[in-house]
Amino acid sequence: MASVCHFRRFCRLPMKRFYSTIEKKTVLYDFHVSHGGRMVPFAGWMMPVQYNNSGIKESHLHCRSKASLFDVSHMLQANLSGPQVTKLLKALFVADVDALTQHHSVYTLLTNDNGGIIDDAILTCTGQDSYYLVSNASRADTVTTRLKQVHEEQQADANIDILMEYSLLALQGPAMASVLSQGVSHNLDGLSFMTSIMMEVFGIPQCRVTRCGYTGEDGVEIQVPSSRAVELADKLLQFDDVQLAGLGARDSLRMEAGLCLYGQEISEDTTPVEAGLAWCITKQRRKQSFPGHQKIIDQLKNGATKRKIGLKYEKGPPSRGGSEILDKDGNTIGVVTSGCPSPTLDCNIAMGYVPTSHAKLNNELQVSVRKKQFSASVCKLPFIPLNYHYKK
Repeated sequence: MASVCHFRRFCRLPMKRFYSTIEKKTVLYDFHVSHGGRMVPFAGWMMPVQYNNSGIKESHLHCRSKASLFDVSHMLQANLSGPQVTKLLKALFVADVDALTQHHSVYTLLTNDNGGIIDDAILTCTGQDSYYLVSNASRADTVTTRLKQVHEEQQADANIDILMEYSLLALQGPAMASVLSQGVSHNLDGLSFMTSIMMEVFGIPQCRVTRCGYTGEDGVEIQVPSSRAVELADKLLQFDDVQLAGLGARDSLRMEAGLCLYGQEISEDTTPVEAGLAWCITKQRRKQSFPGHQKIIDQLKNGATKRKIGLKYEKGPPSRGGSEILDKDGNTIGVVTSGCPSPTLDCNIAMGYVPTSHAKLNNELQVSVRKKQFSASVCKLPFIPLNYHYKK
């Protein structure tokens, strides 16, 4: 029990920065409460951080071994379409939109003129001149404003439809496919990582199922009409392998997978190169203009002054966002952006930024926690192997 309490105490999300005067509720709010969800404000919404029947650590390990159901309906969903929609998208995102074919998705970044990251998102081609966008709840207003601003500047013949009548459920974990296959007629073996298709799910028509997620496990995100979201959640929970999971486990899972969280690892002051996300800008796209192009290309050619790193250390309490990173001589050189005890690795892990000169793998550094210094080493990200489903 002590180790569980220790994990709960230190694996906390930086929720204060997302507080708003009136918190919104997803259609699953009462469903979460009835299942023992501990509701907290996050990104302007009331969301479950964990459930009474399991702690964050237990929920985390369940996702790694079986399957967990997350409510991610707070995220921004939009359809973008029209004859000049690619013109609009290329003026917003770093993605190679021209190379994106129907039913395929791509992780991409919305950048500003200084090369900073306004938000990260998943963009899916749903048909000719038609795309589906999912981005962060904490950046919904900023992204929506940016979409409309660039649409007006480009005078593009395109439509922006913010989807208000749809919920989003994420089923993540190695048991996902065996569970979901019992409620769909589509062969899930053919639905590989970062592909998407409309299908009927447990009797609910017109659900968009995208094989993606933010846990490092095989999983899907299911767009479902909000009027039937509770019905779908109930049906999925009928399977013994499926448990509800909240923000706490979602955060520790994505940290083990080395995935960025907006407001932590990425922000408008962080470039894709600094954040280790330059891989999402293809060679073809690097030849074309996009917001912040000049600065980003310069960093690709000449290097950035700081880099995101992963850190492991065993002794001491886990670090949290804001903890100092020091060199071997005790000089402060950087800051932790996220940290937690890793249930999978049974050690402390963290991500943060340091000068590029200190970012070499296996470099010995220190992390300051509660005014004490603990030895840590720079390690490769992700911290664990990723278990995404690819076509054989």
